[in-house]
Amino acid sequence: MHSLLALEDGTVFEGKAFGAFGEQWGEVVFNTGMTGYQEVLTDPSYCGQVVVMTYPLIGNYGIMKEDFESKRAFVRGFVVREECRQPSNWRLSETIDSFLKKEGVIGLSGIDTRSLTRRLRSHGTMRGVISTDTADAAVLVERAKNCPHLTGQELVPIVATKEIYTLPGSGYRVVLVDFGAKLNIIRCLRERGCEVVVVPPTAAAGEILALNPDGIVLSNGPGDPVDVPYAIETLKQLIGIKPILGICLGHQVLGLALGAKTYKMKFGHRGANHPVKDLVTGRVYISSHNHGFSVDEESMKGLDISVSHRNLNDGTVEGLRHKFLPVFSVQYHPEASPGPRDSEYIFDEFQEMMAGEVK
Repeated sequence: MHSLLALEDGTVFEGKAFGAFGEQWGEVVFNTGMTGYQEVLTDPSYCGQVVVMTYPLIGNYGIMKEDFESKRAFVRGFVVREECRQPSNWRLSETIDSFLKKEGVIGLSGIDTRSLTRRLRSHGTMRGVISTDTADAAVLVERAKNCPHLTGQELVPIVATKEIYTLPGSGYRVVLVDFGAKLNIIRCLRERGCEVVVVPPTAAAGEILALNPDGIVLSNGPGDPVDVPYAIETLKQLIGIKPILGICLGHQVLGLALGAKTYKMKFGHRGANHPVKDLVTGRVYISSHNHGFSVDEESMKGLDISVSHRNLNDGTVEGLRHKFLPVFSVQYHPEASPGPRDSEYIFDEFQEMMAGEVK
């Protein structure tokens, strides 16, 4: 069966359908990772998006239950150059085709993903419609033009927990504010002995402090950070009371709570090969990314925060640190999944902060 992807600028790509059938819309973005398609599919931060993989062969090692980053897939569409139907891996539990069918995700293969990626790089991310139901390209283009923009959609409530739950540990108690947390954030904290209490993004400051945490982690998540104003207001009340670590969307929310501004990037950072410099040590790390918004460095002037990490591809802010309080954040993913795992030292720094060793 054929499938179409129509962009709001009128560009249409035709290929072969795999996974689920139907029609879906979303922001079309690209990921440059050579591996990790399963982690991409199950990363809640991709909610609301159609993901294009730039690596040409996807699905060659199948799907492994142990490697999920959440309970299900959250992407709205998945576009590849070539889909592998005969994966080879002793750990695999199913093919990517069967997984997408079960998850209701529409796949499109056999198109020129290089051409599509170059268009997104030149013109920026665009709204698009992926369909196996409609063969009329002009109709799909009009639907793409009329799709909602990513900003303004309430995506965090779709992916975040609704209830408080606890994962035991013998060390520090960490409250994880769940905006769509990847499971490896929890794994990294528990590997360091932490007891992790996961709370909804709507949890009030009093509720969080009543849990008597040693530290607070703000997770990754989908969409525009200005679309969670309740979390920004809560965070303003927590800053300076307990050590805080923000990751990805949590980093952006923290920036807003501290008085900075954020903006939408042209095509964002998505992949596992982005060079980031730690400005404190001077060391460069290859890191995992998934974000389309960034903290505006100009808006930080006059505030009690400084840039701690910088992206070496485009110079954007990749980390913040408060000048006086035990508060810091990173835009990229120190928990990786997919790798590399070079930046897990961020969790060690957070643990030291909770121990009072870092001021």
